[in-house]
Amino acid sequence: MAKDLLFEIGLEEMPARFIRGAMEQLKERTEKWLEESVIAHGAVEAYATPRRLAVLVRDVAEKQEDVHEEVKGPSRKIALDENGGWSKAALGFARSQGADPEQFMFREVAGTEYVYVSKSRTGVETAGILAEGLLGILQAMNFPKNMRWGSYDFKFVRPIRWMVALFGKDVIDLEITGVKSGNVTRGHRFLGAEAIINEPAAYVDTLRAQFVIADVNERQNMIQSQIDALAKEKGWHIAVKDDLLEEVLFLVETPTVLFGTFEESFLNIPQEVLITSMREHQRYFPVLDGQGRLLPYFVTVRNGNDASLDVIARGNEKVLRARLSDAKFFYEEDQKLAIKDALSKLESIVFHDELGTIGDKVRRIRRNTEKLSALLGADSGTAEAAARTAEICKFDLVTQMVYEFPELQGVMGEDYARKAGEPEAVARGIFEHYQPRFAGDAAPASTVGSIVSIADKIDTITGCFSIGIIPTGSQDPYALRRQAAGIVQIVLEHKLPILLTDIFKIALETHRQFQGLKRGEEEILKDLLEFFGLRVKKTLSDNLRYDVVDAVIAAGYDDVVSVVARGNALMDAVTTQADFKLTVESFGRVSNLAAKATGEKVRSDLLAEPAEQALHEAWRAITDKYREALANRNAAEALDVISGLKDAITVFFDAVMVMAEDEAIRTNRLALLAAIDEDLKAFADFGKLVW
Repeated sequence: MAKDLLFEIGLEEMPARFIRGAMEQLKERTEKWLEESVIAHGAVEAYATPRRLAVLVRDVAEKQEDVHEEVKGPSRKIALDENGGWSKAALGFARSQGADPEQFMFREVAGTEYVYVSKSRTGVETAGILAEGLLGILQAMNFPKNMRWGSYDFKFVRPIRWMVALFGKDVIDLEITGVKSGNVTRGHRFLGAEAIINEPAAYVDTLRAQFVIADVNERQNMIQSQIDALAKEKGWHIAVKDDLLEEVLFLVETPTVLFGTFEESFLNIPQEVLITSMREHQRYFPVLDGQGRLLPYFVTVRNGNDASLDVIARGNEKVLRARLSDAKFFYEEDQKLAIKDALSKLESIVFHDELGTIGDKVRRIRRNTEKLSALLGADSGTAEAAARTAEICKFDLVTQMVYEFPELQGVMGEDYARKAGEPEAVARGIFEHYQPRFAGDAAPASTVGSIVSIADKIDTITGCFSIGIIPTGSQDPYALRRQAAGIVQIVLEHKLPILLTDIFKIALETHRQFQGLKRGEEEILKDLLEFFGLRVKKTLSDNLRYDVVDAVIAAGYDDVVSVVARGNALMDAVTTQADFKLTVESFGRVSNLAAKATGEKVRSDLLAEPAEQALHEAWRAITDKYREALANRNAAEALDVISGLKDAITVFFDAVMVMAEDEAIRTNRLALLAAIDEDLKAFADFGKLVW
């Protein structure tokens, strides 16, 4: 007969950002232990609140399954020595399996005999191993940060205060840091009390009676539905960010949504400042009207019931008033700082010991910006605005507002620049040059913002690469991957007529002139191209098959717009054209023999057979149009044009013996195929496609 299993770890309040990962880890470790212990079970459900982690396993078998298995060992040749006795390898295998060599048997597999040993193990009672198993699970858990308490050496995310461990109605006896398991849980810290859990299946309902909603999804639905109901009642749009909702979810055990107000005079401050202050300091959700303008209200979630919500709201209003007053003071003081004075302060802020100050970085950004503007053929107005944007793009880093809220860099720069009388293109460019700030963020909308954004990001990446800071594994402290992906996104969205290597060379020249290079320029350039190649591949992989990605990447990705266009065109052909496989097969035949070519040029006077003359003429007829389409990034047209060679290629291979005895004829035919293959590989390596 199966029984349910419950394991709850009661703790001091955990950091909200750790809880979901800890809950999932507890579930995964429990499932893994049950599997390794060969214990049959049903569904595994995980629960978490700020003060507890729990796992409930349905229908756990009362006894391990009996195990019967045959383990394969070394081959007969290795298992026996020259005298026919057991070799050291065979004896070692016996020891590892806890078996006697007399138990060995030989069995033939694919024509070779191997040693096998048969093993059997009778399952034990589940109840007898649960204590050791659960304790092992608990001790194996890890967290971003751990702590110790009392005189114990054991580390955990927060001190353990109680444990519930039940198998059916029976308590599993275990102890850690002086805490013994039982069947008593604790309810809401203020509204609830201790409660006895009679059986695992009663866990969620028992806690609910003590004002604890243990089910994470149920708690989230409660929050969201209450917010939706309030928004409908008031006619508001309540801006709910997923990351803030996730944090609030793990700050409460019984959620109750309420709202408060603040003085309308604070609305004279940019709403981004108010929203950031509400979200970051108070964990409040801002309230907007239908046009996205901030209203003088806020929404928060109480950890408790709906008693005395008016008192709770007034308390939150008082705290928020103080926060917004600080923000107003910072905002007003910042406007007294002239931009030129702010720029002078950048000279004392170190960007990196080997790359100079922020002031040095700004000068490099401006130089990169001037060169990029020229390379892109920007008009004089755009180039002038971009240069000024680059010159002052970092001035808000020394303001009090950005010091308090670093995430407002660029936001405050735009506002302060506009108030200081800078042109609109410059003010907006200051904000946009930070974009995209994260995966999924928008690229700069303006040309000015795009140029300065690339100039800034490539300066950071190239500078780090020049001193040997190259991301490895998951380590990327300077967010170089994100910045490289941002450059790729900007180039793509604006279809900029620029190559990645052009961008790299600009940045390398600037660093060489201003800071010098600690590594060889060619070596850095190679590393940069490989690094960006992975970002381009990731961009392609979001929408295309892996083999299509590999095929177009092999043809080059220096022109990001081109490689994406080629990827999309090839993906469309592979998935929608029924006979495209035949086209690719004909291309494959060309490539296979082209590899044997010696590098000679095609001579038309040596084209003896009508089929090879027809192929040569067909290729010459489409070459200019094909290459022009590629140069114009019209990949669909280029693929359509080059695919027109299929019939001529097929006839050629049917009618012509490429490897002719006459060396001159053979060399010329291979040269023809090599020339065609060179054009094919400018689009993709079609041999990488998988059917």
